[in-house]
Amino acid sequence: MMTIDEVQDYLEELAEGLPAELYNELNGGILLLPDTLISEEAVDDDLFVLGEYCNDYVMGRYIVIYYGSFCELFGNDSNRVWKRELRETLYHEFVHHIEGLAGERGLEIQDEEELYRYLHHLPMRNLTPRRPTKKLRGKS
Repeated sequence: MMTIDEVQDYLEELAEGLPAELYNELNGGILLLPDTLISEEAVDDDLFVLGEYCNDYVMGRYIVIYYGSFCELFGNDSNRVWKRELRETLYHEFVHHIEGLAGERGLEIQDEEELYRYLHHLPMRNLTPRRPTKKLRGKS
């Protein structure tokens, strides 16, 4: 299990490795919160939000990563697993940011499809046994 400080350091390392152009209009940057966020659509409090891209009239554009949600899903998994999931989640949220700037909704539609599959107890697309979906992840 990674501590919140280790996660913060790793997110900073990932962020520094991304092209500066990706930060265009991301005025709020990347925030790491200690919170555990359960999706409003969760059936049995089993669908955790790992990250969100926010475009708020007051706060602007920013990415939030929820440390508590990572703890719930990946608890005592290895640092390798944590880093993989953090990287995938951060990159996923950056895709939302870039698509938002371009007026596209491709990933948003994919997320909606995954939510539909979850709500209707259908198999998730593009999953391997060790890799849950990117933005919303159900606890098994």
